[in-house]
Amino acid sequence: MKLAGPEIGEEIGDPIQHGGNLSRARALFPHAPEPWVDLSTGISPHSYPHSPLPDNAFTRLPDVASAERLKALAAAAYGASSAAHVAAGPGTQILLPMVADLIARKGQAAVLSPTYAEHARAARLAGFEVRETAELDRLAEADLAVIVNPNNPTGRIVPRADLLALAAIMRAKDGLLVVDEAFMDVSEASSVTDAVDAGGLVVLRSFGKFYGMAGLRLGFVMSHPETITRIENRLGPWAVSGPALHVANEALGDTAWQNAMRLRLKEDAARLDALLGAAGISVVGGTSLFRFIRDPRAHTVFRRLGEQGILVRRFEERPHDLRIGFPGESDWPRLEGALKAI
Repeated sequence: MKLAGPEIGEEIGDPIQHGGNLSRARALFPHAPEPWVDLSTGISPHSYPHSPLPDNAFTRLPDVASAERLKALAAAAYGASSAAHVAAGPGTQILLPMVADLIARKGQAAVLSPTYAEHARAARLAGFEVRETAELDRLAEADLAVIVNPNNPTGRIVPRADLLALAAIMRAKDGLLVVDEAFMDVSEASSVTDAVDAGGLVVLRSFGKFYGMAGLRLGFVMSHPETITRIENRLGPWAVSGPALHVANEALGDTAWQNAMRLRLKEDAARLDALLGAAGISVVGGTSLFRFIRDPRAHTVFRRLGEQGILVRRFEERPHDLRIGFPGESDWPRLEGALKAI
C-alpha cells in the first residue's frame, strides 16, 4: 500500500488542483470559444431562488438569532438530533483541518480513496501520517478515518451499517471517523447524522452543491455537542456571513423546492447519460450532481471538449478517469454538439 504524500515540487500545505479553474483551462486551450461551459465541478446549475437580500445584509454583523435559527434548520434538514449537534462555517473546506485537529494523538490517518484530495491534505496539515486505501477494513487501523459518502468522484456508497461499525471501533480507541456527506442531498443512501451523539463520529454537509450556490461558502459539521463546542470555539463569532444566513435560512426550510430539484437533477443525469452513451462514452458511476467516466480515451475526450470551450474534471494521477457535471439549460445544445463531434 502506497503512503500518500506530496508530489515532487509540492509542499504539504499546497492547495490541490480542483475543478472550476477556468484560468487554467484558458491557458490550456487559448483558442477555445467563450464563454466557457464549466462542467468540472459537482455543483448544481440550478441555484436556489432566494428572496432579495435585506438592505443591511452587508453593513451589519451577522445576526446571532439568525445563526441559531440556521443551526436548528440544518439539524432538521440533515437529520441531527438538535441544533447543539451542529456547527456552521464558511464552507466545509475551512472546517477540514479543524476536524482533523480534534484528535490529540497525531498518529495515522486513513482515507478511503480515490476521493476528494483535500481530506488527505488537511490530515497532513494537522500532523498525521496519511495512508490512502481502497480497502474499507484498513481504515480501522488508523486514528483518523475519512470516508466521502456518496463518494466524489466515483459515486461509491458505503452502507450505513459499515459506517456505524467503523465509528464504534474508532470511538473505542479515542479515534475519529469523519464522513463527508457533501452529495447526500441527491442520494438515496442513509445518512449517519442521527448517530453522532454516540461519539467517535463527525459528519460534514455542504450547502453550495445541491443549492447551486458554492460561492456563498457555507458548510456544516455535525457531531456530539462537546465536539461542536470545540469547533465553534475555533471558528469564533460571525463564522457565517449575513447574506449566507439569509439565503440558507430560506433554502433549508423549503422542502417543496428541495423535492422538485431532486427530481430535476435526476432528469439531468439521465439526459447526460444518454448524450454520453450516444458518443460511445460509458458512465460507470457518479451521483445526480455529476457523472463519473472511466475510459481509455479520457484524455482525448477532455481535449476535444476543451477545444470547444467545455471544461470537465480530469485526474492526472488516474488518466482514464473523468468527472462531468451538468450544464445549465442554455448550454445543453453546445455540449451535445461537442459530444457528437467526438
